[in-house]
Amino acid sequence: MASPRLEDDPLAGHPDRLRPLTGELVAAVLAARGRSVGRAVNGDLVGRFDDNLIWFLRLGAAGEVLQVRTMVAPAFGIEQVPALYAFCNAWNHDRLWPKAFVHVDDGGHARIYGEVITDLERGVTPHQLDQLLDCGITTGCQLAVAVGRLPGAVST
Repeated sequence: MASPRLEDDPLAGHPDRLRPLTGELVAAVLAARGRSVGRAVNGDLVGRFDDNLIWFLRLGAAGEVLQVRTMVAPAFGIEQVPALYAFCNAWNHDRLWPKAFVHVDDGGHARIYGEVITDLERGVTPHQLDQLLDCGITTGCQLAVAVGRLPGAVST
């Protein structure tokens, strides 16, 4: 696949040149792929993919760490947490991406999240970023499909 190119500044220049990870670069690469995302109240990029919410976060002192975090659509009652832990442990044993974990919200609903994290301290090309974002989205949605097969999902 060729590196995504747009007329905008984030993707301008030589496609093999490393660039710092910025929110603008992430948004431009997602747009070039036809992925629709918006900004959350706090400015983070977020999109809905197959009914799942996926955030595209920049972490680290200089925003050099990319985290693609998926909140899968199905929610579960608190009594399901031990089974969800077992599911996540099996998932993490058998797969590299995304790392799966259980989160219980203030309302007492349990959800499984997935995340793909990459340190891009030295920079990233648009093509590399495209591959990382696609990996996070695709594997996050694969996790969601597997979670959707678990018994006990509730509507929130």
